[in-house]
Amino acid sequence: MNGPSRRETFLLGAAALIPASAVAQEAPRRGGVLTVHFSTEQRILNPSLQASTGVYIVGGKIQEALVDLDAEGRPAPALAESWESAPDGKTHVFRLRRGVTWHDGKPFTSADVQFTAMEMWKKILNYGTTMQHFLTEVQTPDPHTAIFKYERPMPQGLLLRGLPDLGYVSPKHIFETGDIRQNPANTAPIGTGPFKFVEYERGQHIIAERNPNYWRNGMPYLDRVVWRVVTDRAAAAAQMEAGQLLFSPYSALSIADMQRLGRDPRFESTTRGNEGNVRNNTLEFNFRNPVLADIRVRKAIAHAINVPFFIENFLGPFAKPGTGPIPSVSTDYYPGANMPQYGYDLALANRLLDEAGHRRGAGGVRFNLRLNPAPWGEDIQLWSTFIQQSLGQAGIRVEIVRLDAAGFLRSVYNDWNFDLATGWHQYRSDPAVSTTVWYRSGSPRGAPWTNQWGWQDERIDGIIDNAATEVDPVKRKALYADFVRAVQTELPLWMPIEQIFVSVFNRRIRNAGNNPRWASSTWHDTWLAS
Repeated sequence: MNGPSRRETFLLGAAALIPASAVAQEAPRRGGVLTVHFSTEQRILNPSLQASTGVYIVGGKIQEALVDLDAEGRPAPALAESWESAPDGKTHVFRLRRGVTWHDGKPFTSADVQFTAMEMWKKILNYGTTMQHFLTEVQTPDPHTAIFKYERPMPQGLLLRGLPDLGYVSPKHIFETGDIRQNPANTAPIGTGPFKFVEYERGQHIIAERNPNYWRNGMPYLDRVVWRVVTDRAAAAAQMEAGQLLFSPYSALSIADMQRLGRDPRFESTTRGNEGNVRNNTLEFNFRNPVLADIRVRKAIAHAINVPFFIENFLGPFAKPGTGPIPSVSTDYYPGANMPQYGYDLALANRLLDEAGHRRGAGGVRFNLRLNPAPWGEDIQLWSTFIQQSLGQAGIRVEIVRLDAAGFLRSVYNDWNFDLATGWHQYRSDPAVSTTVWYRSGSPRGAPWTNQWGWQDERIDGIIDNAATEVDPVKRKALYADFVRAVQTELPLWMPIEQIFVSVFNRRIRNAGNNPRWASSTWHDTWLAS
């Protein structure tokens, strides 16, 4: 390669105008308010109950996990200072940090870890229910030791990779009485983190202020974090330019504005700090509709959509064709592109639909479907419209049902009121963290981003369970190759586009993007230059 690619050129933007050494030599400045673009409101803000970027962007500053990631993406101590595992993978001991208090002044202890793990992670948390499927108990021999016991082996690497997203701890004394899901603390969280919740004015803002008793001495540097609810992307970009917003996370701006602001020396538009949040655009099928339960129809739908054309004309440097649920950036588990694929072939799509008995009727229409797109990003909205237009060419009439975040989650994951759905699957370092849960049966009804399709395959469930409990990394990789081959063949859902989130920073922000899940992390060391 003789120079940076188009993608690299865009992502660098004006970065070269400010030498890294100049920033590194600055002393942190205390004070200031970090204003953050909050594009999609959430039903809850408690990351112990719901794993999603929309929750982490707020809850990750207020609550903390047992383990975080360092700048190199390696597991790093947080509420757990250290850990050790038995050779058989069935026992994991966490030594907890001493002197930590909840924001209401109560001490943080192993009882909080035990309660959260057994009552939230194992029973409710959308990805946690699968990862902790074989967790049998958490022993608490003293206030600063939590011993996790598993029925089947839990690879230490999987556990440590999963805990930064699926290991947030909630206070037992707040949640042990009443319905956990209905607890007021889910929208007014109490944590141990660097910032304390102040208020949530729906449609307006969320405010958190510095925790004066934070366990990291001298931190945080910021006085406050204010998340401003701005659902209109153009308005958010204008507020970025006016200095009213300093950070827009998770590709929340329009593609054109992310590119334009990346050329402005006041901003950095980059994937840096999102390396732990690779995502696929999805197409999900509701098997309760007998039309979609026919594999010929699902394959026809995939063949009817020209993915490379969509990427080239709508996403540009932000994306590339996906090859399955494990993305190409997964150096440990990517099985390669030699798996069943569904290239654009409209003639084949029409032939499969004819074979399935769905001949064209009046107006050339074979049947009607409803498509529910998630309201997270512009690419999802463009993708849903492209699906509609593409399937129309194959004689499938698609009605797009656009809902807000709460309505989308309820209709797809709780009410099962959809035919097709589309959104984002996020890959988090290991397939067992947040990928296989999209395919394994048995997740509780209403758990977002889990298998709520009405589809079950006992063979694939077995592969998933065996891979998640295999401590030999070579054997684990082979099992995940089997998994990808099987689900790409059965196609219960389709993940045809691979992307990394883009963040837009005002260059006043220091220590921005300094770990692979920065937007979701604590921001304890973040500060603002004057």
